[in-house]
Amino acid sequence: MKTLDVLECCTPLAGSSLSDAEARELERLFRVLADRHRLKILNLLMRAEGEPVCVCEFTPTLGLAQPTVSYHLKQLTGAGLLERERRGTFAYYSLKPGALERLSALVDTTSLAGAAPVR
Repeated sequence: MKTLDVLECCTPLAGSSLSDAEARELERLFRVLADRHRLKILNLLMRAEGEPVCVCEFTPTLGLAQPTVSYHLKQLTGAGLLERERRGTFAYYSLKPGALERLSALVDTTSLAGAAPVR
């Protein structure tokens, strides 16, 4: 029987620079962020420049019913992206300090690839 030479047709994988825990965290965050209304909520809170926003402000802006808005806010809060503050009968939401930086660090191409970005 004739033995064939092994051809190296592909660049060998260097291995993942993403740990299982980081991959799980990214998966959870991407699931939460994979909704246009949640992205709009994050955008509105970024534009508020750190000031808490009342839940009642989101309803007309997003064109959604209050229970739907509350559901989206709960998802974002559960993912560690928002903080919730109770003031009387209303809840106020703001970006959790460091949440966007943490998300940015997780998706930073230089840390994911383990190399300098391509320019």
